[in-house]
Amino acid sequence: MVQIGYTMMTEQAGPRDLVDHVVRAEEAGFDFSVTSDHYFPWLRTQGHSPYAWSVLGAAAQATSRIPLMTYVTCPTFRYHPAVVAQKAATMQLLSQGRFRLGLGSGENLNEHVVGGGWPAVDVRHEMLEEAVGIIRDLFGGGHVSRRGTYFDVESARLWDLPDEPPPIGIAVSGERSCKLAGRLGDLVIATEPKPELLSSFDRHGGEGKPRVGQLPVCYDTDRDAAVRRAHEQFRWFGCGWKVNSELPHPDSFASATQFVTPGDVTESIPCGDDPEAFVEAVRPYAEAGFSEIALVQIGGESQPEYLEWSAKALLPALHDAFG
Repeated sequence: MVQIGYTMMTEQAGPRDLVDHVVRAEEAGFDFSVTSDHYFPWLRTQGHSPYAWSVLGAAAQATSRIPLMTYVTCPTFRYHPAVVAQKAATMQLLSQGRFRLGLGSGENLNEHVVGGGWPAVDVRHEMLEEAVGIIRDLFGGGHVSRRGTYFDVESARLWDLPDEPPPIGIAVSGERSCKLAGRLGDLVIATEPKPELLSSFDRHGGEGKPRVGQLPVCYDTDRDAAVRRAHEQFRWFGCGWKVNSELPHPDSFASATQFVTPGDVTESIPCGDDPEAFVEAVRPYAEAGFSEIALVQIGGESQPEYLEWSAKALLPALHDAFG
């Protein structure tokens, strides 16, 4: 059975709206939720980027059933891994065991703000591996001191620990990250329906672990309006992770996507109000072997209508197809 998730896209709504949206997603029947963790939106037209961890804390109190997850947090630049461990442990307590910690090597867009530069991808993976080790040590209890290549920890301890630490998911885009996720992760995270990513994850120790995918959708009863909105806010999506992780500013994404057409966008993003079009967009993820698929409805102001439609039409269609 494939579970269908809801995405709190912090780049396209303010904090109070995000919490309201996930409450409605729980009521609509979504199986789980994920939350982006950004400092900038991808494009200025998205218009938001509140602090994800404050939103998550409020969401934990406002909901009672729906699982919560970062999708994803970078524990190496804006945040020291010891601080990420504290935040995640607190979230697991606030949510009463509903939280999962999704981690990744980050994007220049969000991490450059602390002035640490942006190293090559192999260095970023080394930093992520070291960070995961620190987080797991702290989840284990007791005092932790480490002198690492990238991070030092001096007699740190988490004083409020849940009985079960939050599972750690690791985002992947290629062989190196799949190897890391298979060895160190409790689940894998991806934004592309590539079977080879999951095969590589399995080869490196991931067999039997959950695998979470994500894809954008754009519901509107006016399909032309949906296409326009998808193009205005999400045309960056097709650039691929090698590009998306390197560009430093929303204006960079605007320049990089200036020749992307609305027709290009609709090749990868279903638009309109036909549930079958959304089912067909989800199908490659299900066939690739993803056990959970989080949908991103494009446009902050469109969320209430999308959630109402999801409860009535979309979720029943998806559960019929992949349940």
